[in-house]
Amino acid sequence: MTAPMIETERLRLRPPVAADLEAYLTFIMSDRATHVGREKSRFSGWKCFAAEAGHWMLHGYGPWAVTMKGSDATVGQVGVWHPEQFPERELGWLVWEEAEGQGIAHEAATAARDYDYRVHGTQTLVSYIAKDNARSIRLAERLGAQLDPDAAPLDPGGLVYRHPGPEAVQ
Repeated sequence: MTAPMIETERLRLRPPVAADLEAYLTFIMSDRATHVGREKSRFSGWKCFAAEAGHWMLHGYGPWAVTMKGSDATVGQVGVWHPEQFPERELGWLVWEEAEGQGIAHEAATAARDYDYRVHGTQTLVSYIAKDNARSIRLAERLGAQLDPDAAPLDPGGLVYRHPGPEAVQ
């Protein structure tokens, strides 16, 4: 399965393609990826990109490439995934530096969450966030997520934000 296309007011969430790799690697190898918890190398970045794109084929859901309507250049990545080492299904987001501060992550994450709830019948999603990632914490809270101290974090000291269920966002 490949990712379906979703359009919002300003954005297009589309399947990731090989042409998106360089923008993804630029982000992963930058200081902006400090909170993402990935090794800063092209090979490690390539493996993560391939795993995220392959999530669609293996599970029927995963991260989308985010573009502005009218452009095919990515401005970020957003979606739901559940790699083997994650305790729960996660709603995650990455936004490239030039797109930050424009509400893109909020708009895309809302569309991805709503799609997952509607199409897959998911009842709960979490976001795993580093405790010092203030921007992601603010975004999670804007999305209505609340800190869940009882949920298992990915890393010691990491935070888990639980998103409101489908009945609360309909």
